[in-house]
Amino acid sequence: MYQGLSDVILERPEFRSGRLTFQLVFTSPPFPLNRKKRYGNLDGSEYVDWLADIGTSMCEVLSDNGSIVMEMGNSWQSGRPTMSNLALEALLEFQRRNDLYLCQEFIWNNPAKLPTPAQWVNVERIRLKDSHTRLWWMSRSMKPEADNRRVLQPYSAAMEKLLRRGKYNAGSRPSEHKIGKRSFLKNHGGSIPGSVITIANTANSDGYIEYCRTRGVRPHPARMPIDLAEFFIRFLTKEGDLVLDPFSGSNTTGCAAERLGRFWVSIDSDPDYVAGSMGRFPSLVTPDVAMRNESD
Repeated sequence: MYQGLSDVILERPEFRSGRLTFQLVFTSPPFPLNRKKRYGNLDGSEYVDWLADIGTSMCEVLSDNGSIVMEMGNSWQSGRPTMSNLALEALLEFQRRNDLYLCQEFIWNNPAKLPTPAQWVNVERIRLKDSHTRLWWMSRSMKPEADNRRVLQPYSAAMEKLLRRGKYNAGSRPSEHKIGKRSFLKNHGGSIPGSVITIANTANSDGYIEYCRTRGVRPHPARMPIDLAEFFIRFLTKEGDLVLDPFSGSNTTGCAAERLGRFWVSIDSDPDYVAGSMGRFPSLVTPDVAMRNESD
């Protein structure tokens, strides 16, 4: 994990030489928020240009059949109960300027998200809570490395019953699809997930938080659930592949990649977040390492 600005780090010789080629860039850049946060954010056209420029550096270290998956939150217009187009404009410019295909759009639904924006949801009661973010899967190839068999979900009880029974009502459906007699009778080991991913981000007392607390390190305020990172790492990479997160925060991506037998490189500009990320890897933390982190 590197501590520094990603646009600077990605210009280092080890990246520019071609020695590091990534199969997946999975990241959640700082959002264009109206209220400034400690981890920093730009706004307006400045944000759009900044993100697109960083994308060029990402593409230069991406394999020919590699993927970029970027999570982008929503933003609201300052002082108004109306949403901003800035997040979508930034994603579109990122795609256009770097000549990327949009392979698929995903929605991460977080049912545990607090009701925001508070003024319009809690106080005036004129909006619903903003509970989702977008993830755009992009690539320089129309057919990047991917296999949905690596992310199959358990069959529903109804599907399990159908497989046991061995028959169902074939024929035409109201949608005009014609279902064959054996279309759904093969057991593939699970069902193919949809593009809406529901994961409640409720972890507020884990090893990472405890590590930060006991060492007086400021934790990252917007931590991604590790299940979300693991989903895309499974789907778009194989064991031994290299994964990059240029805005890694508490390094959820690196931890997920490590668990799944992938190699990883992460970058963040905040020294506290880099120091705290050691708490993601308890087997690597020795008294000497902890002491060294506290003194650096």
